[in-house]
Amino acid sequence: MESLQIAVEVMLPLFLLMAVGYVVRLTGLLNESSAFQMNRVIFTVFLPALVFENIYTIESDVLWYNFDSRILIYSLVGVGLQFLIALCIAFLWEKENSRRGVMMQGMFYGNFVLFGLPVCNALFGEDAAGPASLLVAVILPLYYILAVIALELFRGGHPSFFRILGGIFTNPLILASIAGILCLIFRIRLPYVLSVTVSNLASVAAPLAFVILGAAFSFRKIGDSVKSLCLTLGVKLLFFPVFFLLLAVLLGFRGASLAVLLAVFASPVAVSAFTMAQQMDGDEALAGQLVLFSSLLSVGTLFLFIFLLRQLSFI
Repeated sequence: MESLQIAVEVMLPLFLLMAVGYVVRLTGLLNESSAFQMNRVIFTVFLPALVFENIYTIESDVLWYNFDSRILIYSLVGVGLQFLIALCIAFLWEKENSRRGVMMQGMFYGNFVLFGLPVCNALFGEDAAGPASLLVAVILPLYYILAVIALELFRGGHPSFFRILGGIFTNPLILASIAGILCLIFRIRLPYVLSVTVSNLASVAAPLAFVILGAAFSFRKIGDSVKSLCLTLGVKLLFFPVFFLLLAVLLGFRGASLAVLLAVFASPVAVSAFTMAQQMDGDEALAGQLVLFSSLLSVGTLFLFIFLLRQLSFI
């Protein structure tokens, strides 16, 4: 029951935020146009502040506490393999370019900060804090770079190296990641007033993003992409977690280290995947469905993985 409680406590608040957004849309306080404009503000202002804050506030003593470098290497290689496998699946399965990039995002782009970190803390507390904190500084930029590449590859139907490169270095989330890493490495401290402002913007980002996602969600559009939706969810929530966690167990990962990898590979699709898809000409309806249903279904899959790993004494 503890495994189920962890899953529910992490995900239920996010569902309620999306439900609030959906109700707001029904009342007419937000329409499709205003939700799109609000999403644009989230993408360019609020989410970058959240990304910067997550990296900037990492404490050096926690960062290297009980750190196992294998976690970092395994996570980076694993996410890279996820990207390549997702590329093959999306290219072979889906013919619509606007959906291909979104499917790729949905398969590898996990909600590590909002979902993974609370799971790590709930399972192992400080023992998982160091590795999880370091992964925030490394995995987040990698997610954003690969997400931009995925969307740019199929944007307009003709991939362009310079367009992809430009998309990477002009993406607000990637720029915020770079700024956060530079501040972390060189121990740059922001003036108090600026630090508080960034912190306030960051605290609004996630709740607002989920509310706007709920406002933009439409059940009527599910039928248009149900096959792609089911395939992407199956890969994201079942195939990838089973494959990479089983491999991790065989490689000797146990305890807090395995819990961190569970958070990396079993997290649902990040809410910023919807925001990015909408701003980069992807299928925003499919992206929203992937965030919503992966979050819903991950309550069950997370419970299953935690329960099995604990029964087998791996965590």
